[in-house]
Amino acid sequence: MEAKLASEKPTISVVGPVFDEVETLRDFYDRVQNAMDAIGEPWELVLVDDGSTDGSSDIIRDLAFEDIRVRPVLFSRNFGHQIAVTAGLDYSRGQAVVIIDTDLQDPPELISELAEKWREGYEVVYAVRTEREGEGWFKRATAAVFYRAINSITEVDIPLNAGDFRLLDRKVVEALKKMREHHRFPRAMTAWVGFRQIGVPYKRAARQAGETKYPFRKMLRLAINAVTGFSYFPLQLATYFGFLSAVLAILAIPIVIYLRLSGRAELLGQATTLIAVLFLGGVQLISLGILGEYIGRLYDEAKNRPLYVLREEPEEVAETKR
Repeated sequence: MEAKLASEKPTISVVGPVFDEVETLRDFYDRVQNAMDAIGEPWELVLVDDGSTDGSSDIIRDLAFEDIRVRPVLFSRNFGHQIAVTAGLDYSRGQAVVIIDTDLQDPPELISELAEKWREGYEVVYAVRTEREGEGWFKRATAAVFYRAINSITEVDIPLNAGDFRLLDRKVVEALKKMREHHRFPRAMTAWVGFRQIGVPYKRAARQAGETKYPFRKMLRLAINAVTGFSYFPLQLATYFGFLSAVLAILAIPIVIYLRLSGRAELLGQATTLIAVLFLGGVQLISLGILGEYIGRLYDEAKNRPLYVLREEPEEVAETKR
């Protein structure tokens, strides 16, 4: 197929992280193409392959050959979804950038509504899920609890029921590109940088094919990154436990002295001592674990390694295919 030419600098860049999405990738491209052509502005599609092993990278190469508006970014290995989003922002060239998953749970057709709000002057336009098909009650409940908790213990205000699907003005993108921490949570980072923000409601569909790339283990790790990246509350919690233990000990001293002098045997024996030791030991281990999480992040930042490594630069991928 003859490659389609893009003679203008893109107004809107669409960033799609890809990890083993061979079953949906071409459908995703077709829907993005139709949606963006309907808008009538120059556009590009930045597809970031996060170390796929199912042939997704070959499809990305084919799409880049067929349509020069497709900008391929191929990682040397799997670096994770949040890093893939970061790479997409790094290689985007549009005045506005839309982040959207390639599993077709988020509809590309909504981009036109996001763009309308952007033209009204909003610099961050996030999509708000009014319905979430294909997600169990446990995932919905834990997500609701998490976002309410993170909003209460940090200074950032993350919109409820909003994921990564959003439009960012170039000013916002440039601000995010300056934030190079390794343990990333783009939703909170976008809230932290500020600017004028507004939500657009939509209905999130179930996955068209394949399995979710965010099992409970990865969701838990993302939650830890969010808390440790934007809050000192866990460290303060360890301090609170320490003060509570000290207060209990101080209150217990006169009680124990009184009981011993009166000859009563309620607190005699090793059982009480063992309970107290186990309680204090548990508090200390939890505190050490919390400190370890923060120290580990400091260690990762001190190494100053790049966030990701590419197999080839996007231009080299396209030229090699041609």
